[in-house]
Amino acid sequence: MNSNRNAKINQISGESLVIGIDIAKKTHYACAVDDRGRELQRPVGFTQSRAGFEGFHKQIKEWLHQHGKSEVIIGFEPTGHYWMNLAAFLLEEDISFVVVNPAHVKQSKEFDDNLQTKNDKKDARLIAKLMIGGNFSYPRIPEGIEAELKNGSITRWKLKDKQAMLKNQMTGLIDQYFPEFKTVIKGFGQLACAILKYTPFPEDLLNQEVEELALMYKEKAGISSPSKSKIREMKRAAENSIGISTGKEVARFEIAALVDQFLLIERQLTELNHHLEDLVTQLDEYEYLISIPGIGKHTIIDLIAETGSLKQYTHSRQLIKLAGLTLRENSSGYHKGQKKISKRGRKRLRNLLFRAILPLIQNNRAFKELYQYYITRPVNPLKKKEAMVVLCGKLLKIFFGLSNRQVHFNEDRMKQDLHCLQQAA
Repeated sequence: MNSNRNAKINQISGESLVIGIDIAKKTHYACAVDDRGRELQRPVGFTQSRAGFEGFHKQIKEWLHQHGKSEVIIGFEPTGHYWMNLAAFLLEEDISFVVVNPAHVKQSKEFDDNLQTKNDKKDARLIAKLMIGGNFSYPRIPEGIEAELKNGSITRWKLKDKQAMLKNQMTGLIDQYFPEFKTVIKGFGQLACAILKYTPFPEDLLNQEVEELALMYKEKAGISSPSKSKIREMKRAAENSIGISTGKEVARFEIAALVDQFLLIERQLTELNHHLEDLVTQLDEYEYLISIPGIGKHTIIDLIAETGSLKQYTHSRQLIKLAGLTLRENSSGYHKGQKKISKRGRKRLRNLLFRAILPLIQNNRAFKELYQYYITRPVNPLKKKEAMVVLCGKLLKIFFGLSNRQVHFNEDRMKQDLHCLQQAA
């Protein structure tokens, strides 16, 4: 880590013009400093437009000439999505740029002037000074299939969030007008959606026979063979329903609208998943990553979406840090604090790893044995959740090894590692 920081610091020399940019929706502010952090120009603003970008490019050339600098390095916070347009312009003009952690900018604002004030011009100056100390990283803009997977994964998360919201709204209406509904059908499958859309209230079911209802769901909802036994159960539940009977006209419309939106998202998710599955299979490393028993296509899709190609990393520790799984502790003198994961990383990547580990420790023999060892080892046994976090890091290391070595998963290799751990204990 120290050598990496030194390399970043060495990149900035006396010939460097360091420019920090505070990104905004409409107007960005840029501040130019030299290699010692001395402010060369007052911060200037430029708009989020082609004219604004070209004017900023012209300003850079003027600063280089005015201060006798031969190279420029630009840095900004990668917050939101407004920075992407500027980054694309800088790539077109072959101007190098880096990104600064927003948390570093927030925590260092008082070092500048001993005030808690925050504004765009001050942030631009702070970003430039942080860059001089090597507090920046090199962004990698995904392209091709990786970019498609990233956008597709984000879209899928959004659709799932909308789907969950619609489920909650439908459940709220069911609890009011037909509370017994969930005692018969738990989820929101085809039959549940058909009943909610065409016969949402108890009296709708009681006024028709089972055969009539089944025919209605078949013709209107397109269900090939509606379960008549479920329909009978639903009619029996409707006989003693405690659902309210007011405001049903609007409620009927609302429930039908929610069902239509829910079914639309279901179709969109299915279509999107098929497209992403076709894309991910085109990657060279896919066949090695999917070779782990218990890992599915969607896990690989979300992994590549969050990390990009694993071949770009030089060590598995970079992935551990990216996921926020590095350990932190607060210790001083005789006080030894408890170690916890930093969570300074990508939340979705940690979520993905945790969801992937759950079926692995149940169905993958190698991971299951390693998990049992961690929670039952004689010296310093881990809690169940702690063991799962350790295995999340292990899974990342395995992904990294499979991708970079281009080999398939070997269960015997994991057993050898477990045997070595047991002997060392």
